[in-house]
Amino acid sequence: MLIDTHSHLYASQFDEDRKQEIQRCLDLNIKKVLLPNIDKESITGMHQLAENFPGVCYPMMGVHPCSILPDTWQDELSVAKKHLDAKTQDYIAIGEIGIDLYWDKSTLGIQREAFAEQIKWAKDFDLPIVIHARDSFDEIFEVIDLYNDERLRGVFHCFTGTSTQAQRIIDYSGFLMGIGGVVTFKNSGLDKAIAGLDLKHFVLETDAPYLAPTPKRGKRNQSSYIPLIADKLAAVFNCDYDTIARVTTENAQKMFNLAN
Repeated sequence: MLIDTHSHLYASQFDEDRKQEIQRCLDLNIKKVLLPNIDKESITGMHQLAENFPGVCYPMMGVHPCSILPDTWQDELSVAKKHLDAKTQDYIAIGEIGIDLYWDKSTLGIQREAFAEQIKWAKDFDLPIVIHARDSFDEIFEVIDLYNDERLRGVFHCFTGTSTQAQRIIDYSGFLMGIGGVVTFKNSGLDKAIAGLDLKHFVLETDAPYLAPTPKRGKRNQSSYIPLIADKLAAVFNCDYDTIARVTTENAQKMFNLAN
C-alpha cells in the first residue's frame, strides 16, 4: 500500500477527471491521499473530496504562507481557526503552513507570525504540522527552535535541502521529510543528500498538481504518480520497492494517526 501525504487534488486542474484520478490511485494500491489546505477559497473543495471519498481523502486545515498577505492574513487565520474549533471535518494535521521566501521576502514578518500561531494550534489540537519551506530553511528552523518540545511533530513537505539540513530535521526527533518528484530530477542533488539516511525519516508525496516526477516532468502531477517516486527511492536507498512502500506507509500512518 502507498500513501500520498501531500496532494492538492481539489485544485481546478483536476476538475475534469478528479473521480477518475481517485480510481487510478486505488488501482495502483495508493489507498490514501492527504489534502493540505491553502486558504479559505480551497476549503469547500477539500471538504467535498473528504466527504465523497471517506477513508481515502483526508483533510488538513491551515493557511499556506503564500496566502499570508498584509491585508487579509488575519482573516485567513480566523477562518481556518473557526473550522478547527467547530471540528467541521476530522482534520489530520495543521497544514500547509510555513514560510516561503521564493515569491515575496517582504512578508517575512507576518509569515513568521502566522507560522508561529498555527504551530500553537497544532499543540492545542494535538495534531502534526505540515511545513512549506521554500528558500526558508533557516527561518523555519528559527521558529521551530522557539516552539519545539515533545508535543511538536510534523512533516517538512517537499524536502529539497542539504544533508546537513536533513540531519537538523532528524535531530528535532518529531519530524519526517516528504519526498516528491524533485528526487527524480537529474540535477536536483536530492538523492545524494538523503542517500545515507534511514528510510524511517521519510514519507512519499506528490504535491499534485505541481512538480511531476520524471518522466512526467512538465505535465500535471497527480497522486497516481507516487509509484514513480517510490521506484526512485528504492534505487536511492538500495532496497526493493515493497520496502519503500511498507516503511513510508507505516511512517505516514503513525504521523497522521491513520487507520490501516
